[in-house]
Amino acid sequence: MDPGVYRIIDANLNRVMEGVRVCEDVMRFSSCNEALTAKLKDLRHEIFSEIRELRKAHLEEMFSSRGPDDVGVRSSDSEKTREDIIELFLANAQRGKESLRVLEEVLKLLDTGLSQKFKKLRFKLYDVERNAVEEMSRT
Repeated sequence: MDPGVYRIIDANLNRVMEGVRVCEDVMRFSSCNEALTAKLKDLRHEIFSEIRELRKAHLEEMFSSRGPDDVGVRSSDSEKTREDIIELFLANAQRGKESLRVLEEVLKLLDTGLSQKFKKLRFKLYDVERNAVEEMSRT
């Protein structure tokens, strides 16, 4: 298997977990919404649970694929600032959705069943995002 595949999986798993965690903390500490906080926490744990076996089986490949030669490490100007808490939430939800889509596609190379699970997780994040934006817009 191309080592880049493991690098893609590792990077996007980290991205989705970070993005969903930021969204969870916005719901928890800014919106104080217990139900949406719980949904995001459950989603984050479900994502990690789904990838756990694959990660365990390929941990060496994933970690050894990390390195200083990442050509896309610089942030764009739009990533350096956020206008308000809703924009912060939306940027991180988008980060999570994009990473779930990448995982869905790349996992087709290793495990089509797992790929489909990531598709379902992406749609769960769409639903939580919609509910969260409705909640934040009311306040």
